[in-house]
Amino acid sequence: MKPWYMIAVSVGLLFSCSNTNHQHNNQIEMKSAIAAKNKASVKAFFKALENENVEDLIALFADDAKHINPYASGLFPEGANGKEAIRNYWTPVFPNFDGMAFPIEEIYAMEDPSMVFVKYRGSIKLKNDAGYYENDYYSTFKFNEAGLITEYVEIFNPIVAARGFGLLDKIK
Repeated sequence: MKPWYMIAVSVGLLFSCSNTNHQHNNQIEMKSAIAAKNKASVKAFFKALENENVEDLIALFADDAKHINPYASGLFPEGANGKEAIRNYWTPVFPNFDGMAFPIEEIYAMEDPSMVFVKYRGSIKLKNDAGYYENDYYSTFKFNEAGLITEYVEIFNPIVAARGFGLLDKIK
């Protein structure tokens, strides 16, 4: 092979690899941006709960969103389907308490950045100086391309919840 041909092929391969690396880096940057945006929405979700602001909370959800409580255990609502049902789920919650805090312990965007996992603690002040209800939680959030929540799954210990709300005798 002629030396000039070898140089041309080498430059072509380098350009091709460089272009592939550039595309790969753009994909990583795009995934990172989506992950950061979705994690910020999760933080806004908890801020809306702490502020007892149902409008800010509902604004984070897609119209066809789902709220799922897989461990409701027949004692608590199993969740809600659709934005208005989610509004109806949360609206009566806030007046029942004298404040809520949900400090996030860990938050991760998944390999698919449209999904976020969060580990957090709930500390809810009960009315009439009745103390606090506290539980550990794990949740997943799924987002659509517009950055709205399409699925929120809330995992909590139902025994701790039943004890906290005086419902232990209702467990079957």
